[in-house]
Amino acid sequence: MTAVDDRPTTEVGTARVRKEDQRLITGRTKWTDNIQLPGMLHLAMVRSPFAHANIGAIDTTAAQDAEGVVAVFTGKDLADDQGVNINAWPITPDQLTPTHLPVAVERVACAGEIVAVVVARSAAAARDAAELVDVEWAELPAVLDLKEAAADAVLAHPDLGTNKSALWRLDSAEQGSGGDVDEAIAKARESGIVIEREYRQQRLIPAFMEPRSTVVDPTGEQLVVWSSTQVPHILRFALAATTGVPESKIRVIAPDVGGGFGGKLQTTPEEFATFAVARRLGKPCKYTETRSETMISCHHGRDQWQKLTLSAEKDGTVTGLKVELLADLGAYVAIVGGGVPVLGAWMFNSIYKFPAYQFNCQTVLTNKTWVDAYRGAGRPEATFAIERMMDELAAEVGADPIAIREKNWITHEEFPFTTVAGMTYDSGNYEAATAKALELFGYDELREEQRRRRESGDPVQLGIGVSTFTEMCGLAPSRVLGSLSYGAGGWESASIRMLATGTVEVVSGATPHGQGHETAWSQIVADRLGVPFENVEVLHGDTQVAPKGLDTYGSRSLVVGGEAIVRAADKVIEKARPIAAHLLEASVDDIEFESGRFTVKGTDQGMGLTDLALAAFTCHNFPEGVEPNLDADATYDPVAFSFPHGTHLCAMEVDTETGATTMRKYVCVDDIGTIINPLIVEGQVHGGLVQGIAQALWEEAVFDDQGTLVSGSFVDYTLPTSADTISFVTDHTSSPSTTNTLGTKGVGEAGTIASTPAVVNAVVDAIRHLGIDDIQMPCTPERVWRAIQSAGESSGGSVPEQAQEHFAAGGLNQDPGAGSPEPPTASTTAGENA
Repeated sequence: MTAVDDRPTTEVGTARVRKEDQRLITGRTKWTDNIQLPGMLHLAMVRSPFAHANIGAIDTTAAQDAEGVVAVFTGKDLADDQGVNINAWPITPDQLTPTHLPVAVERVACAGEIVAVVVARSAAAARDAAELVDVEWAELPAVLDLKEAAADAVLAHPDLGTNKSALWRLDSAEQGSGGDVDEAIAKARESGIVIEREYRQQRLIPAFMEPRSTVVDPTGEQLVVWSSTQVPHILRFALAATTGVPESKIRVIAPDVGGGFGGKLQTTPEEFATFAVARRLGKPCKYTETRSETMISCHHGRDQWQKLTLSAEKDGTVTGLKVELLADLGAYVAIVGGGVPVLGAWMFNSIYKFPAYQFNCQTVLTNKTWVDAYRGAGRPEATFAIERMMDELAAEVGADPIAIREKNWITHEEFPFTTVAGMTYDSGNYEAATAKALELFGYDELREEQRRRRESGDPVQLGIGVSTFTEMCGLAPSRVLGSLSYGAGGWESASIRMLATGTVEVVSGATPHGQGHETAWSQIVADRLGVPFENVEVLHGDTQVAPKGLDTYGSRSLVVGGEAIVRAADKVIEKARPIAAHLLEASVDDIEFESGRFTVKGTDQGMGLTDLALAAFTCHNFPEGVEPNLDADATYDPVAFSFPHGTHLCAMEVDTETGATTMRKYVCVDDIGTIINPLIVEGQVHGGLVQGIAQALWEEAVFDDQGTLVSGSFVDYTLPTSADTISFVTDHTSSPSTTNTLGTKGVGEAGTIASTPAVVNAVVDAIRHLGIDDIQMPCTPERVWRAIQSAGESSGGSVPEQAQEHFAAGGLNQDPGAGSPEPPTASTTAGENA
């Protein structure tokens, strides 16, 4: 019986199960904390309990005398060789950037800052001894509120004289990409519509699955660093640049990394401290944080006040948009912290044809945990604000939210389109994505149900939320980043090695932490070179193996790193072509390549690429002047960003008697260009959706008035579980990118960017008829209930007695705005379990 070849005819577009999953889900992998080295010592950090304080004497005697303790180091002990945490993106020439030492020497500027390091023979002994370090503190006034910080009444860093770090501005009239926004607004005040709103982007915590961990081995010719990081190449550079150790003497390895969401793109104080202590002692050292340390010391995300002014004609045609941001940096300017809110500058205008635009961003220092990129990094914040404003415009005009968007968006015939912010979108089809989403959602039927509920006075009202978004992915090209004073390039590197036995090694500078690179890269190379998927091995995450790379963040892996792999594969083919011509005794011009095989045009003569790899290895019959290998390298610097887009629709039920919200239905149709692996895409979209929905309904990092993080564990920081979400309906349209060979766009952040405004728009839509036009995130039952109560009082009505009794009896937990956040309960779920 003849065996059936059930392999796909093409790998790209095939929903393959990830290669990585077998070892990841069966525990046959090495997280950084699993690494054990002979004689390894363990570190524990002594952290400040105060948000702002001067450091007096530090008595380490009791800790040093504790069982198992090897040494205790203060900031003064490590001052000469501990390095410094870097800021790679000074957004203005006059940006104020306080020095951020890994271990503080004289003063701490936020709770959780490290002041001493205890080294012991076990992690438990180190943690116990850390409790014995006695620090004399002189507490200082702390500034915690973002608006108060902008007023400079209390200074986060008194030596700087102000809390204002940088003011960054984009003006369409000044740069020649549009008109004068102030003129547009003034004209609309006379004869059109002006809508002004202020939105709050609450502070979030990345909350990745695997806590951060670092191991440093100084015993060989190189200092070898293992770290749970998204950025091994950048970490290597930062260590070398700030400690004086030659870069060639540092090797950084990112083994399997358990999630990041931007939270691991930082070069952290703990990495620098472990590096310094290992060098000082000459012994391998490990530091692994506890979950509570993750919550307070890992950088946080979002945290903005957004003031928007939108002008339009009376029919709803937009004429201008002015954005004024206050962005909280926390206590220090993180690696790209100042640049994260600036990334939104090109996205507040989104898919809409604003004739005039201005963006102003004031970054501000406070005495809270530092803030940096979190899944989406500036784009979710911008999308939330503009999508909320488009709903407000629709309400003002009396139009359907879909109709107001259709009136103002870029049509598919207009691509490529240069926006009022100066960004050129290469491709898109908002009409197609929206049409498919409306059909899958049953939009008209749900609107009819909403009408019936309102007419009947149903206590459970139905709201429909819309979010039509785009985003810029790839964080490139390098020349653009250079013009913005970004401290690195936007390129990515790849190598392909053709082995004599017919297998292929792909070396990638992009470093995965859950994205499925090993699978997707194998699919791309299998198609490009015509080799079996199973015969492709992907290597990454080690600066010795992949010496060139700029790592993984900002949805850049596929559109930048994947394109580098394509170009390296094409070089392999071109390198093999003259060898094939020689062996087939034909002219190079007559050699064709298809499906892994070189043939002579017009004949059936040919040989496989893997046969050529063996011929190169033996080199017995080789053309003169041709080197005997088929290996190739490629470094790709994109010519532009990529611009995925989509339409997300959400139906939410709101109980007007209790404020409880329940998700009824969620549909998203995303256009991410060419899809390499639909299964991976589905996972990325689902994960992104849950994170965005969580911001809308549950998550918030809350500090008390002393600067203590009161949502410092998963008891109080309310991450959703599968029991709190519904089954989403997802689909795709495709308008391939014109700026890369594969036609791909990013997908890793799409769900997070689009879902938050879709959910909040739905909640507000459900109760807008009660006089409510906003609820500050997260939209907890208490916040929803209080909004209804406030609207009822202002209109002379009243809130249902059942709701008042419910809250009086403690039926719902305290509102996060007034204390600690509530966990998801039956009253705060996103619907039925999937």
